[in-house]
Amino acid sequence: MITWEQVIQHRLDEVRQQGRERNSVPIRSASQPVVECDGKRLLNFASNNYLGLAGHPAIIEGERQGALHGAGATASRLVIGYTEETQSLEKEMALYKGTESALLFPSGYAANIGTLSALLHRGSTVFSDRLNHASIVDGIRLSGARSYRYKHNDMNHLEHLLKKSASRGETQRLIVTDAVFSMDGDQAPLRDLVTLKKQYGAALIIDDAHGGGVLGPQGKGTAHHHGVAEEVDVHMGTFSKAFGVYGAYIAGQHTWMRYLENKSRSLIYTTHLPPALIGGIHASLNEVKQSDSLRKHVLSLSNRFRLRLQQAGLDTGHSNTPIIPLIVGKDQLALRYSQRLAEQGILSVAIRPPTVPDGKARLRFTLMASHSDAQVEEACIKIIDMGRTLGVI
Repeated sequence: MITWEQVIQHRLDEVRQQGRERNSVPIRSASQPVVECDGKRLLNFASNNYLGLAGHPAIIEGERQGALHGAGATASRLVIGYTEETQSLEKEMALYKGTESALLFPSGYAANIGTLSALLHRGSTVFSDRLNHASIVDGIRLSGARSYRYKHNDMNHLEHLLKKSASRGETQRLIVTDAVFSMDGDQAPLRDLVTLKKQYGAALIIDDAHGGGVLGPQGKGTAHHHGVAEEVDVHMGTFSKAFGVYGAYIAGQHTWMRYLENKSRSLIYTTHLPPALIGGIHASLNEVKQSDSLRKHVLSLSNRFRLRLQQAGLDTGHSNTPIIPLIVGKDQLALRYSQRLAEQGILSVAIRPPTVPDGKARLRFTLMASHSDAQVEEACIKIIDMGRTLGVI
């Protein structure tokens, strides 16, 4: 009889043979431009700390002050209730996003699976970009709704599927997309999505985890950057990227938020965010609103970094944000590239399937406002030189 241990070992061996084994490594100073790993100093191009706020003294002090109210929230908000500070933060987030209400979630993953599995059901139809985050994919699966996946940012394909759905008599239609795609660094065509939403009577949900804080006035996000925020039915965002803290939010009409408070299982059955995080998010939101100079700086650094790689002949896809992929194709090549760069003092991540499509393995670089010009230049030189050494260029 085959044991569970043998089955699991066999599966793990298959992952290893495919060149897709992943390992967590202990690291120091993950929020800083330079980290320490196994006693070695590396330039950090793997963090989502886009504005460099994760180590900001005001945010750390906000967390310290919050912790004075207790170490934990002790239960779900629907069991124990929530603090006045949490209530204040949700009102502030709704005002910031220009919506009637907002709800805080433990994480972006919890927000997406909880929102989509609650709003959708077996009588619903959902249209999802093929490169949407795993949390969106899982939320759709949990809902049981009929699902159509349209080609990445292909509005013609989306419209074809919407017409197909209409011909079948499907009426409860919902479009969901990442606003900034986490592995490609490009943006969804939100204006075109709003046009199709209106034309076919659909609702629109966007996941702005990687656009929030970086794009739009006061860092309000991608929808505000494109001037269509009022046309989005539900905004999701996180506090764990540009905001430098942890947690997530959903914002939209009051009725929708009340429904989610009653039906979102990942909200109802999860202990609420601890007071320290609430304090940290409050402080971070204040910093993000005032960080126009940081936004301009990180976008400028990103443009310079991206252009250098492109001019050398490297494939950075359609990135136009601080997320910059270097697409190499083969899994083992991406892994070797990443390992060789680490030997040269550059921390980057080899991204392989299933996180990206087969044949699209890549290195993922992320820029932070706290990177210096010299650090960016050093990274570009080493990345390009290694690309030549490995035959990528």
